[in-house]
Amino acid sequence: MEKNELLNPINIGNWHLKSKVVMAPMTRSFADNNTGTVGKDIVTYYRKRAKDGIGLIITEGINPSLRGKGTFGVPGLYTNSQVDAWQKVTEAVHEEGGKIVAQLWHVGRLTHRELTGGFPPQSPSIIKADGLVHRLRKPYETPEEMSKKDVKEVIQEYALAARNAIKAGFDGVEIHGAHGYLIDQFISEVTNKRTDEYGGDILNRLLFMKEVLNAVINEVGKERTIIRFSEIKDDIPDYKWANPEENIKAFIQVFKEIGIQIIHPSTNNFTKKMTDDMTFHQLVRKYWEGIIIGVGNLNTKIASEAIKEGTIDLAAFGRPLLANPDFINKIKEGQPIKSYQAAIDLKYLN
Repeated sequence: MEKNELLNPINIGNWHLKSKVVMAPMTRSFADNNTGTVGKDIVTYYRKRAKDGIGLIITEGINPSLRGKGTFGVPGLYTNSQVDAWQKVTEAVHEEGGKIVAQLWHVGRLTHRELTGGFPPQSPSIIKADGLVHRLRKPYETPEEMSKKDVKEVIQEYALAARNAIKAGFDGVEIHGAHGYLIDQFISEVTNKRTDEYGGDILNRLLFMKEVLNAVINEVGKERTIIRFSEIKDDIPDYKWANPEENIKAFIQVFKEIGIQIIHPSTNNFTKKMTDDMTFHQLVRKYWEGIIIGVGNLNTKIASEAIKEGTIDLAAFGRPLLANPDFINKIKEGQPIKSYQAAIDLKYLN
Protein backbone atom coordinates (compact mmCIF):
# COMPACT_ATOMS: atom_id res chain seq x y z
CA MET A 1 0.00 0.00 0.00
CA GLU A 2 1.27 3.47 -0.90
CA LYS A 3 2.45 5.48 2.09
CA ASN A 4 0.21 8.42 2.96
CA GLU A 5 1.98 11.68 2.11
CA LEU A 6 1.06 13.02 5.56
CA LEU A 7 3.47 10.55 7.17
CA ASN A 8 6.55 11.83 5.34
CA PRO A 9 8.94 14.07 7.27
CA ILE A 10 9.79 17.56 6.00
CA ASN A 11 12.44 20.19 6.73
CA ILE A 12 11.24 23.80 6.89
CA GLY A 13 14.04 26.20 7.65
CA ASN A 14 15.68 24.88 10.82
CA TRP A 15 12.65 22.78 11.73
CA HIS A 16 12.76 19.05 11.14
CA LEU A 17 9.13 17.93 11.27
CA LYS A 18 8.43 14.22 11.79
CA SER A 19 5.32 14.38 9.61
CA LYS A 20 3.38 16.82 7.44
CA VAL A 21 0.51 16.86 9.93
CA VAL A 22 -0.09 20.09 11.84
CA MET A 23 -2.19 20.34 14.97
CA ALA A 24 -4.53 23.24 14.25
CA PRO A 25 -5.03 25.90 16.92
CA MET A 26 -8.13 25.12 18.99
CA THR A 27 -9.51 27.06 21.95
CA ARG A 28 -9.54 24.74 24.97
CA SER A 29 -10.18 27.14 27.92
CA PHE A 30 -8.35 24.96 30.45
CA ALA A 31 -5.99 27.68 31.71
CA ASP A 32 -6.45 29.26 35.13
CA ASN A 33 -9.00 31.98 34.46
CA ASN A 34 -7.45 34.42 36.94
CA THR A 35 -3.76 34.00 36.13
CA GLY A 36 -3.84 32.82 32.49
CA THR A 37 -1.39 30.02 33.33
CA VAL A 38 -1.58 26.47 32.00
CA GLY A 39 -1.18 23.39 34.18
CA LYS A 40 -0.07 19.77 34.08
CA ASP A 41 -3.16 18.72 32.11
CA ILE A 42 -2.13 20.94 29.21
CA VAL A 43 1.45 19.61 29.40
CA THR A 44 0.13 16.05 29.06
CA TYR A 45 -2.32 17.04 26.30
CA TYR A 46 0.38 18.47 24.02
CA ARG A 47 2.96 15.81 24.97
CA LYS A 48 0.62 13.08 23.69
CA ARG A 49 0.33 14.70 20.25
CA ALA A 50 4.08 15.21 19.96
CA LYS A 51 4.74 11.61 21.01
CA ASP A 52 2.27 10.39 18.38
CA GLY A 53 4.34 12.10 15.68
CA ILE A 54 2.49 15.33 14.87
CA GLY A 55 4.95 17.38 12.80
CA LEU A 56 4.04 20.83 14.07
CA ILE A 57 1.78 21.77 16.97
CA ILE A 58 0.12 25.18 16.88
CA THR A 59 -1.20 25.98 20.35
CA GLU A 60 -4.64 27.17 21.23
CA GLY A 61 -4.92 30.96 20.96
CA ILE A 62 -2.79 32.72 23.59
CA ASN A 63 -3.56 36.30 24.60
CA PRO A 64 -0.81 38.93 24.25
CA SER A 65 -2.62 41.00 26.91
CA LEU A 66 -5.57 40.71 29.30
CA ARG A 67 -7.50 43.07 27.05
CA GLY A 68 -7.19 40.61 24.17
CA LYS A 69 -9.10 37.90 26.08
CA GLY A 70 -12.37 36.73 24.55
CA THR A 71 -13.63 34.00 26.87
CA PHE A 72 -12.93 32.16 30.12
CA GLY A 73 -9.81 30.08 30.69
CA VAL A 74 -7.69 31.43 27.84
CA PRO A 75 -3.94 31.34 28.50
CA GLY A 76 -1.62 34.33 28.20
CA LEU A 77 2.03 35.12 27.43
CA TYR A 78 2.40 38.49 29.13
CA THR A 79 3.49 37.54 32.68
CA ASN A 80 6.49 35.65 34.02
CA SER A 81 4.27 32.98 35.60
CA GLN A 82 2.62 32.35 32.21
CA VAL A 83 6.04 32.01 30.58
CA ASP A 84 7.18 29.56 33.27
CA ALA A 85 4.04 27.46 32.85
CA TRP A 86 4.37 27.28 29.05
CA GLN A 87 8.01 26.27 29.42
CA LYS A 88 6.88 22.96 30.90
CA VAL A 89 4.73 22.39 27.79
CA THR A 90 7.51 23.15 25.31
CA GLU A 91 9.96 20.94 27.23
CA ALA A 92 7.51 18.05 27.09
CA VAL A 93 6.94 18.48 23.34
CA HIS A 94 10.68 18.68 22.66
CA GLU A 95 11.34 15.59 24.78
CA GLU A 96 9.08 13.72 22.35
CA GLY A 97 10.87 15.13 19.30
CA GLY A 98 8.08 17.57 18.38
CA LYS A 99 7.91 21.22 17.36
CA ILE A 100 5.46 23.72 18.84
CA VAL A 101 4.58 27.32 18.03
CA ALA A 102 2.51 29.76 20.09
CA GLN A 103 -0.52 31.27 18.41
CA LEU A 104 -1.00 34.89 19.54
CA TRP A 105 -4.68 35.86 19.56
CA HIS A 106 -6.24 39.26 20.36
CA VAL A 107 -10.02 39.20 19.94
CA GLY A 108 -10.49 42.97 19.56
CA ARG A 109 -14.19 43.85 19.72
CA LEU A 110 -15.35 40.27 20.33
CA THR A 111 -15.27 40.43 24.12
CA HIS A 112 -16.73 42.06 27.24
CA ARG A 113 -15.27 44.08 30.11
CA GLU A 114 -16.09 41.20 32.50
CA LEU A 115 -13.32 39.25 30.76
CA THR A 116 -10.77 42.04 30.24
CA GLY A 117 -10.23 43.39 33.75
CA GLY A 118 -12.88 46.07 33.34
CA PHE A 119 -11.59 47.51 30.07
CA PRO A 120 -13.98 47.93 27.13
CA PRO A 121 -13.20 46.02 23.92
CA GLN A 122 -10.82 47.57 21.40
CA SER A 123 -11.37 47.83 17.66
CA PRO A 124 -10.35 49.98 14.68
CA SER A 125 -13.79 51.64 14.68
CA ILE A 126 -16.76 52.05 17.03
CA ILE A 127 -18.87 49.26 15.53
CA LYS A 128 -20.52 46.77 17.86
CA ALA A 129 -20.56 43.09 16.91
CA ASP A 130 -23.81 41.15 16.78
CA GLY A 131 -24.22 38.08 18.94
CA LEU A 132 -23.14 36.83 22.36
CA VAL A 133 -19.69 36.52 23.91
CA HIS A 134 -18.48 32.91 23.83
CA ARG A 135 -19.44 31.13 27.09
CA LEU A 136 -20.17 34.42 28.89
CA ARG A 137 -23.45 34.52 26.91
CA LYS A 138 -23.80 38.31 27.17
CA PRO A 139 -24.06 40.64 24.14
CA TYR A 140 -20.80 41.99 22.79
CA GLU A 141 -20.09 45.49 24.09
CA THR A 142 -19.55 48.55 21.93
CA PRO A 143 -15.78 48.81 21.44
CA GLU A 144 -13.51 51.80 21.89
CA GLU A 145 -11.94 53.08 18.70
CA MET A 146 -8.19 52.59 18.99
CA SER A 147 -6.13 55.76 18.88
CA LYS A 148 -2.75 55.70 17.13
CA LYS A 149 -1.22 55.44 20.61
CA ASP A 150 -3.41 52.40 21.31
CA VAL A 151 -2.34 50.84 18.00
CA LYS A 152 1.33 51.21 18.88
CA GLU A 153 0.77 49.82 22.39
CA VAL A 154 -1.00 46.72 21.07
CA ILE A 155 1.79 46.13 18.55
CA GLN A 156 4.26 46.25 21.43
CA GLU A 157 2.10 43.76 23.35
CA TYR A 158 2.41 41.35 20.43
CA ALA A 159 6.18 41.92 20.40
CA LEU A 160 6.45 41.22 24.14
CA ALA A 161 4.36 38.06 23.82
CA ALA A 162 6.57 36.89 20.94
CA ARG A 163 9.68 37.55 23.04
CA ASN A 164 8.08 35.63 25.89
CA ALA A 165 7.25 32.76 23.54
CA ILE A 166 10.93 32.32 22.76
CA LYS A 167 11.79 32.57 26.48
CA ALA A 168 9.25 29.81 27.12
CA GLY A 169 10.97 27.59 24.56
CA PHE A 170 8.52 27.78 21.67
CA ASP A 171 9.94 27.06 18.21
CA GLY A 172 8.08 30.00 16.71
CA VAL A 173 4.93 32.11 16.71
CA GLU A 174 1.73 32.16 14.68
CA ILE A 175 -0.17 35.44 14.48
CA HIS A 176 -3.95 34.97 14.38
CA GLY A 177 -4.97 37.44 11.69
CA ALA A 178 -8.18 35.61 10.75
CA HIS A 179 -11.82 34.90 11.66
CA GLY A 180 -12.95 38.42 12.54
CA TYR A 181 -10.60 39.04 15.49
CA LEU A 182 -8.58 42.23 16.04
CA ILE A 183 -6.17 42.05 13.11
CA ASP A 184 -8.97 40.95 10.80
CA GLN A 185 -11.14 43.79 12.13
CA PHE A 186 -8.54 46.20 10.74
CA ILE A 187 -8.47 44.31 7.43
CA SER A 188 -12.25 44.16 6.88
CA GLU A 189 -14.19 47.02 5.31
CA VAL A 190 -17.12 46.05 7.57
CA THR A 191 -15.31 46.81 10.84
CA ASN A 192 -12.73 49.39 9.72
CA LYS A 193 -14.12 52.83 8.84
CA ARG A 194 -10.96 54.75 9.71
CA THR A 195 -9.78 57.72 7.68
CA ASP A 196 -6.12 57.63 8.79
CA GLU A 197 -3.34 55.45 7.34
CA TYR A 198 -4.97 52.32 8.82
CA GLY A 199 -8.21 52.78 6.87
CA GLY A 200 -9.32 53.15 3.27
CA ASP A 201 -8.21 50.71 0.59
CA ILE A 202 -7.19 47.12 1.24
CA LEU A 203 -3.44 47.81 1.45
CA ASN A 204 -4.06 50.53 4.06
CA ARG A 205 -6.31 48.18 6.02
CA LEU A 206 -3.53 45.56 5.95
CA LEU A 207 -1.06 48.01 7.55
CA PHE A 208 -1.83 47.01 11.15
CA MET A 209 -1.24 43.34 10.31
CA LYS A 210 2.00 44.30 8.56
CA GLU A 211 3.24 46.26 11.58
CA VAL A 212 2.33 43.45 13.99
CA LEU A 213 4.19 40.94 11.83
CA ASN A 214 7.27 43.17 11.58
CA ALA A 215 7.31 43.60 15.37
CA VAL A 216 7.03 39.84 15.92
CA ILE A 217 9.63 39.05 13.25
CA ASN A 218 11.99 41.43 15.00
CA GLU A 219 11.70 39.18 18.08
CA VAL A 220 11.63 35.69 16.57
CA GLY A 221 12.83 35.91 12.95
CA LYS A 222 11.05 35.55 9.59
CA GLU A 223 11.60 31.82 9.39
CA ARG A 224 9.82 31.25 12.72
CA THR A 225 6.78 33.47 12.14
CA ILE A 226 3.48 32.20 10.67
CA ILE A 227 0.40 34.25 9.75
CA ARG A 228 -3.15 32.86 9.74
CA PHE A 229 -5.64 34.75 7.57
CA SER A 230 -9.11 34.10 6.19
CA GLU A 231 -12.18 35.32 4.41
CA ILE A 232 -14.44 33.76 7.06
CA LYS A 233 -15.47 35.68 10.17
CA ASP A 234 -16.75 33.92 13.29
CA ASP A 235 -19.25 36.68 14.04
CA ILE A 236 -20.40 37.37 10.44
CA PRO A 237 -21.17 33.92 9.01
CA ASP A 238 -22.42 35.18 5.63
CA TYR A 239 -19.45 37.47 4.92
CA LYS A 240 -17.74 37.14 1.52
CA TRP A 241 -14.95 39.04 -0.20
CA ALA A 242 -16.30 41.01 -3.16
CA ASN A 243 -13.21 40.08 -5.20
CA PRO A 244 -11.41 37.08 -3.63
CA GLU A 245 -8.48 37.01 -6.04
CA GLU A 246 -7.70 40.71 -5.61
CA ASN A 247 -7.86 40.36 -1.82
CA ILE A 248 -5.52 37.38 -1.88
CA LYS A 249 -3.08 39.24 -4.13
CA ALA A 250 -3.06 42.14 -1.67
CA PHE A 251 -2.35 39.84 1.29
CA ILE A 252 0.45 38.11 -0.56
CA GLN A 253 1.98 41.40 -1.69
CA VAL A 254 2.30 42.33 1.99
CA PHE A 255 3.65 38.89 2.96
CA LYS A 256 6.34 39.16 0.27
CA GLU A 257 7.27 42.70 1.33
CA ILE A 258 7.76 41.48 4.90
CA GLY A 259 9.67 38.39 3.83
CA ILE A 260 7.56 35.91 5.78
CA GLN A 261 7.92 32.28 4.66
CA ILE A 262 4.99 30.29 6.13
CA ILE A 263 1.31 31.18 5.75
CA HIS A 264 -1.85 29.53 7.06
CA PRO A 265 -4.91 30.36 4.91
CA SER A 266 -7.95 29.33 6.96
CA THR A 267 -11.34 28.16 5.75
CA ASN A 268 -14.10 25.90 7.06
CA ASN A 269 -14.24 23.82 3.87
CA PHE A 270 -10.97 23.05 2.09
CA THR A 271 -12.63 21.74 -1.10
CA LYS A 272 -15.17 24.55 -1.54
CA LYS A 273 -14.61 26.72 -4.62
CA MET A 274 -13.95 30.39 -3.87
CA THR A 275 -14.10 31.37 -7.55
CA ASP A 276 -15.65 29.48 -10.46
CA ASP A 277 -12.73 27.08 -10.74
CA MET A 278 -10.42 27.46 -7.71
CA THR A 279 -10.51 26.88 -3.96
CA PHE A 280 -9.07 29.33 -1.45
CA HIS A 281 -5.81 27.41 -1.15
CA GLN A 282 -5.47 27.00 -4.92
CA LEU A 283 -5.86 30.77 -5.35
CA VAL A 284 -3.25 31.38 -2.67
CA ARG A 285 -0.85 28.93 -4.34
CA LYS A 286 -1.31 30.77 -7.65
CA TYR A 287 0.57 33.74 -6.14
CA TRP A 288 2.63 32.19 -3.32
CA GLU A 289 5.72 29.97 -3.70
CA GLY A 290 6.43 29.60 0.03
CA ILE A 291 5.09 27.16 2.60
CA ILE A 292 1.30 26.84 2.86
CA ILE A 293 -0.49 25.13 5.74
CA GLY A 294 -3.83 23.79 4.52
CA VAL A 295 -6.86 23.56 6.80
CA GLY A 296 -10.63 23.23 6.51
CA ASN A 297 -12.40 20.03 7.58
CA LEU A 298 -9.75 17.93 5.87
CA ASN A 299 -9.62 14.16 5.84
CA THR A 300 -6.40 12.22 5.37
CA LYS A 301 -7.07 11.36 1.70
CA ILE A 302 -7.87 14.92 0.58
CA ALA A 303 -4.92 16.28 2.56
CA SER A 304 -2.46 13.76 1.12
CA GLU A 305 -3.62 14.49 -2.44
CA ALA A 306 -3.41 18.27 -1.92
CA ILE A 307 0.20 17.92 -0.73
CA LYS A 308 1.11 15.66 -3.66
CA GLU A 309 -0.34 18.08 -6.21
CA GLY A 310 1.53 20.98 -4.59
CA THR A 311 -1.43 23.05 -3.40
CA ILE A 312 -0.24 22.85 0.22
CA ASP A 313 2.90 21.71 2.02
CA LEU A 314 1.43 20.81 5.41
CA ALA A 315 -2.09 19.82 6.49
CA ALA A 316 -3.69 21.03 9.72
CA PHE A 317 -6.29 18.98 11.55
CA GLY A 318 -8.40 20.20 14.45
CA ARG A 319 -11.30 18.11 15.68
CA PRO A 320 -9.80 14.76 14.62
CA LEU A 321 -6.82 15.50 16.88
CA LEU A 322 -9.07 16.28 19.83
CA ALA A 323 -10.74 12.90 19.48
CA ASN A 324 -7.61 10.97 18.48
CA PRO A 325 -4.38 11.70 20.39
CA ASP A 326 -3.03 8.69 18.42
CA PHE A 327 -4.04 10.18 15.04
CA ILE A 328 -0.67 9.52 13.33
CA ASN A 329 -0.50 5.97 14.60
CA LYS A 330 -4.00 5.30 13.28
CA ILE A 331 -3.00 6.52 9.81
CA LYS A 332 0.08 4.28 9.91
CA GLU A 333 -1.92 1.26 11.00
CA GLY A 334 -4.87 1.94 8.68
CA GLN A 335 -7.22 2.14 11.65
CA PRO A 336 -10.45 4.19 11.55
CA ILE A 337 -10.27 7.74 12.87
CA LYS A 338 -12.64 8.14 15.80
CA SER A 339 -15.41 10.69 15.19
CA TYR A 340 -15.30 13.97 17.09
CA GLN A 341 -17.97 14.34 19.80
CA ALA A 342 -18.26 17.87 21.18
CA ALA A 343 -19.86 16.76 24.46
CA ILE A 344 -16.78 14.65 25.23
CA ASP A 345 -13.88 16.05 23.22
CA LEU A 346 -14.47 19.71 24.10
CA LYS A 347 -15.33 19.10 27.74
CA TYR A 348 -12.27 16.99 28.56
CA LEU A 349 -8.57 17.08 27.69
CA ASN A 350 -7.98 13.69 26.07
